[in-house]
Amino acid sequence: MKFDPLGKPELSGSRGDEMFLSRGALLELMTAVLSTGCSFRFRARGWSMTPFIRDGDVIKVDPITAHPLQVGQVVAFHSADERCLVVHRIIARTDTGYLIQGDSAMGESDGIVRQDQLLGQVSRVDREGRRVWLGQGPGRGVVAWLSRRGHLARLRMGWNAWVARIRKLLSK
Repeated sequence: MKFDPLGKPELSGSRGDEMFLSRGALLELMTAVLSTGCSFRFRARGWSMTPFIRDGDVIKVDPITAHPLQVGQVVAFHSADERCLVVHRIIARTDTGYLIQGDSAMGESDGIVRQDQLLGQVSRVDREGRRVWLGQGPGRGVVAWLSRRGHLARLRMGWNAWVARIRKLLSK
């Protein structure tokens, strides 16, 4: 994203009330907004956090507070290698940072993410105009434990197979 001398973003495209930005431009804009202490909302792209965050869900990210982040919280960070925005769950804390992983990853974490890579914490997820609570409340620690061991991905695959069988039976 380019900025004009007045600091306004130069958009590459828009439709209705949505702006379409590259991954790098989204990261740059989110970083700028969160640094002012304001929250940032955007539409998720990708499936790495299913079933809790799906492609097309609207995510609200708040600046990180002074309180330490907890295992199970979903955070936005910039990956050191790709220089892009990632939204995944904290599955463990270490002396050097946080071990972070997408919920649908089968034991493949993003590695240790340092505090200076963290941008914000996800405070709200909306799907089709309704708030999604699953995976964000008190049970998020259990979700992190399941995710760390690859169980969430296996549960999701089993659920999808079961739903496909039910649909097949109902279509007969």
